[in-house]
Amino acid sequence: MAYYIATTLDLPIDEAAERVEAALSQEGFGVLTRIDIAKTLKEKIGETVHPYRILGACNPKLAFEALQAEDKVGTMLPCNVVVQETAPGRSEVAAIDPVASMQAIDNPTLQAAAEQVREKLAAVIASLGGTQTDRS
Repeated sequence: MAYYIATTLDLPIDEAAERVEAALSQEGFGVLTRIDIAKTLKEKIGETVHPYRILGACNPKLAFEALQAEDKVGTMLPCNVVVQETAPGRSEVAAIDPVASMQAIDNPTLQAAAEQVREKLAAVIASLGGTQTDRS
């Protein structure tokens, strides 16, 4: 099973990230964290990587439901969405598939919540209008 849902956009990373945040908001998500991996790796260990950002997205209502079903599920929150530059003017957006990540937890209520989150994240990715990325 693929562990993410992805698309490729003909946009520079800054524009792609803005579109992702707007699409997340339309599906009830807020972005709790914004991590610039390229900047962090350069500052901390002196290594250079392509522009790569992680957005920590949370849908408060669904997060509440998940925490009610399984209090340790917070170890898997928020839902991460990666925006990375794959070429100049081209970015890939990949969101975690929460159903795949929750497979280790034997809790039917939590699985149902994960399916709702997956539907919303898939809608975010689809709304961006890019080219679906191979998930193998």
